Amino acid sequence: MTQITMTGATVEEAVAAALAELKISKENSEVTVIDEGKKGFLGWIGSRPAKVLVKKRVDAIEEVERYIKNVTAHMGLEVVTKIQKKGKLVVFELQSEKVALLIGKRGQTLNSLQYLAQLVANQHSDQFLTIMLDAENYRQRRQETLEQLAKKMADQAVRTGRSVKLEPMPSYERKIIHNALTGRRDIETNSEGAEPHRYLMIQAKKNKKESSVFK
Repeated sequence: MTQITMTGATVEEAVAAALAELKISKENSEVTVIDEGKKGFLGWIGSRPAKVLVKKRVDAIEEVERYIKNVTAHMGLEVVTKIQKKGKLVVFELQSEKVALLIGKRGQTLNSLQYLAQLVANQHSDQFLTIMLDAENYRQRRQETLEQLAKKMADQAVRTGRSVKLEPMPSYERKIIHNALTGRRDIETNSEGAEPHRYLMIQAKKNKKESSVFK
């Protein structure tokens, strides 16, 4: 039961009765007063009880966890979750005997699940939350791979003088590339396309002397 309509002599009594029935605190509820009630003549003639609708407040993180377990169950996976909340960042550590299937090629399955989990979280949260899914420290290993890729592709862009287009990546992976190349003055990076197919372009910066010759 996630909501209940309750009556009482007063609004306060009706709310208290509803909270007791739902077994939740007032902080975890949403209260709508349907009727404030009316005291009758001599205390009962023409009186009308107060009526309220009390809903259990949805916890965004619980909803994400429920969503993840539901989707992975349909994939034939039994997943154990460990949750860490760091401000507006919520990290779900996923454990499974079939972790390779959970991660997918180049993390595509994990990234897709993370993208959908992000949508679920912010559908139920009053403030924006960033959801990250990880499995067997994949994110750390992926970061190291992306940093190496960034250097390699930047060198290629400078050497050939041609822009290099990387594969579509989630925003936090593009940020890893951006950060890895921040100190380089010979290249520039730009994100193009629309989510979830947004990708990164790396191109060499033109030398001012060279660019003036072609004007």
